[in-house]
Amino acid sequence: MSKTDKSDAKKKAFLQALEKNLGIVSNTAKQVGIHRSTYYEWRDTDPEFREAAESIQEVALDFVESKLLKRISDESDTAIIFYLKTKGKHRGYVERSEIQTTETPTLQWND
Repeated sequence: MSKTDKSDAKKKAFLQALEKNLGIVSNTAKQVGIHRSTYYEWRDTDPEFREAAESIQEVALDFVESKLLKRISDESDTAIIFYLKTKGKHRGYVERSEIQTTETPTLQWND
């Protein structure tokens, strides 16, 4: 088996494990027997691998969001507040004010 074939087999095994681990890179890397940096190297140099990994992570995010919505339907105050703070910012559900400006601030020192 060539080095490329071994690498492709590892990538395939990684993607299968990534799906089972809900997109968590550290756990997946340990299971497959690679260093986390190898994952990031593959992601940065192999567009097909990157696309597959991102797709798996989006599915994992969808799964977690479905769990959040379930908790909201169960009337969990914490889940409701979290959702409003993240998805309802444009309606004022924030704990802090964010000010955006196009001006460059100037600092003055008084001695």
